[in-house]
Amino acid sequence: MVTLDLRHVASPAVRDLLHLVNHPDFDRAQQQIERLGGCTEPVRLTGHTTTVDITTGEVLRTYTSSDEPTSSLLTACGNRRASRCPACSRLYAADTYHLIRAGLSGGKTVPDTVRTHPRVFVTLTPPSFGPVHNRLTTPGGDIRPCRCRKLHEPTDALIGTPLNPGTYDYEGAVLFNAHASALWARFTTYLRREIAARLGMTQKAARAVLRLSFAKVAEYQQRGLVHFHAVIRLDGPDGNSQPPPPYATVAVLTKAARAAAARVHVTVESDAVGKRELGWGEQFDVREIASFGTDAEFTDQAVAAYVAKYATKSADASGTLDHTLLCRPCQGRGATLLPHGTPLPCTACDGTGQARPLTRLPVARHVRQMIRTCWKLGRLPEFAHLKLRKWAHMLGFRGHFSTKSRSYSTTLGALRDVRRAWRTEQARAHAGLPESDPSTTLVVGRWDYLGSGYSPGAALLAADVWHRKELERQFAAEGGC
Repeated sequence: MVTLDLRHVASPAVRDLLHLVNHPDFDRAQQQIERLGGCTEPVRLTGHTTTVDITTGEVLRTYTSSDEPTSSLLTACGNRRASRCPACSRLYAADTYHLIRAGLSGGKTVPDTVRTHPRVFVTLTPPSFGPVHNRLTTPGGDIRPCRCRKLHEPTDALIGTPLNPGTYDYEGAVLFNAHASALWARFTTYLRREIAARLGMTQKAARAVLRLSFAKVAEYQQRGLVHFHAVIRLDGPDGNSQPPPPYATVAVLTKAARAAAARVHVTVESDAVGKRELGWGEQFDVREIASFGTDAEFTDQAVAAYVAKYATKSADASGTLDHTLLCRPCQGRGATLLPHGTPLPCTACDGTGQARPLTRLPVARHVRQMIRTCWKLGRLPEFAHLKLRKWAHMLGFRGHFSTKSRSYSTTLGALRDVRRAWRTEQARAHAGLPESDPSTTLVVGRWDYLGSGYSPGAALLAADVWHRKELERQFAAEGGC
């Protein structure tokens, strides 16, 4: 018999892994981690459930988290950000893909006839706030020198940063991000008006014969500004189940989209920054979406994959952070409140509201200056409603990364409900419960939040699960069998 002295194992993670492997219920612990599919920050819950047959009163099953090797139940974090959890973000991207694809070619309660409706792919970009380093190409694909007279490599950290940081309009850039959602809302309003005008109708008459449906996703440029990709479709008055009238064509939708984008403006006034007119940039693009199987660049499948790709990205794709800068103990107020309301200066952030000094953030100079601008403008009363300090890590943008109109297609919630029902049925079969009508059973329980994350050893097992699943996906993508 060989005895291993764990004190001589250098890595704490390896020592914890060895303890876990030698646990009598290691198989159950491994089963929980496998079920999460490589989730990096699982939620740990403690509690119990009891499954009862409501017709007979018989207790069919009881479950207590204390019976688990870790004394807690692990559930996936569900984070959509690839930088926080690659496994859960991949699932979110898959759901987004099916949501977008269903609105283009049918399925998921959407009729197949939706593919005959006029639909376009629109890209709305921010304006210029000063010249930046970029990698230019000619129509033939050759690389052109930047304004700094250099040929930048694709991975050059200078791309997207200002040529002259001293003259770059950081205040305008932050305010644009903060108002990007308002600009999109106005774009959809003007788009409906432009469509009605081009059809020679009033807006009320246009609403009686057609409906505008859309799904959009936000993406960060390398200069730290938000732009939107959107699928826009014309339907009948009842939504995706009806086609629009024959005179509501792709040409009408395209011209209306161009005119609407040019009309959108938001006015911002402040003694600190003066009067600003915010609107979309000149690089506006709108293209018809072709059906799958045609020899075109923008097919329904390609567009759905493109949108899903960016649905899991966050501001960290432009080199910033994926977590808030506000101090957690005081919630960014600079002081904690006693039960009777008396403020007590926060010692964690020294009363500044910042979790740590901006100079210590592991980001590039350009990103740090945008964060610093968010923090500076965030203290002004006229910008309090923008919550710039709370969203400084997002460079001022506080909108949803993916949104859709009500009648575009199915919802993420509906897709998750189907997956939850399937997993529930799998759990019933695994637990050996009788195949009875789920409506005749009642689950009673209580769950409390215990924490998040793995132990160091379990984290190694989760990383192995994710790595193995990635190899399987790559093998399948390469045509393996």
